[in-house]
Amino acid sequence: MPADNRTGWFRSPLGVSRRTAHIRPMHALPDAFATAASGDTPTVASGDTPTVASGDTPTVASGDTPTAASGDTLTAASGEANACRLCEGILPLGPRPVFRVSATARILIVGQAPGTKVHMTGVPWNDPSGDRLRDWLLLDRDQFYDGTRIAIVPMGLCYPGRSPNGGDLPPRPECAPLWLDRFIPLMPGLRLTLLVGSYAQRHRLGTGAMTDRVRRFRDFGPSIVPLPHPSWRTTVWQRRNPWFGEELLPVVRQAVAAAIE
Repeated sequence: MPADNRTGWFRSPLGVSRRTAHIRPMHALPDAFATAASGDTPTVASGDTPTVASGDTPTVASGDTPTAASGDTLTAASGEANACRLCEGILPLGPRPVFRVSATARILIVGQAPGTKVHMTGVPWNDPSGDRLRDWLLLDRDQFYDGTRIAIVPMGLCYPGRSPNGGDLPPRPECAPLWLDRFIPLMPGLRLTLLVGSYAQRHRLGTGAMTDRVRRFRDFGPSIVPLPHPSWRTTVWQRRNPWFGEELLPVVRQAVAAAIE
């Protein structure tokens, strides 16, 4: 896959690209993030029929996010994602894409894939892991699910099934290049991306150990913050890594508050 030397993103056949370099250091949080696009564009949640003003095609600053394919719109991308049946024969509960996107979103949360509870309700992060994530970010449910400010797109849009060894299977590898990378340039108001878990971090930042990457969070900011996945297993990890609560959480909370104000 050829690299674009101007931006550090790898070009994909879908007309979008993935960044692997040129990440600015987060020595201190800035007073302001990138300016969001003006105008009102309705929020699109999975399962909805999106409506976007005719001719509305977002543009993206060069070097900051992947480039949108010519003529693509959030309406088209969301509708096609909701109708996706690419993995239908593999998914044990069948396809049910769960995501929320909006052209006015300021924050993008990239997680792993829906669990069974999220699959049944169609609401992202509607489980104990979501409760823990909201606690980390100091957001209540109303703030977290404000689709005009926060977009939620997992690496895999559908529940992937259970692993024979316990826990859920990894997100389907076909999904993020097809949908996440397509959505990003259609949300030009994004100021902050939270990479929750090793799958999201690997996709955006390349290979690396999760704990080491999260500990070096200042290297990736101010627009990107890596976080561990907030499963019950993370409570033990937090006790072993007290710097997470002492150093990272205050920074990410400040970044989230600044991004949605």
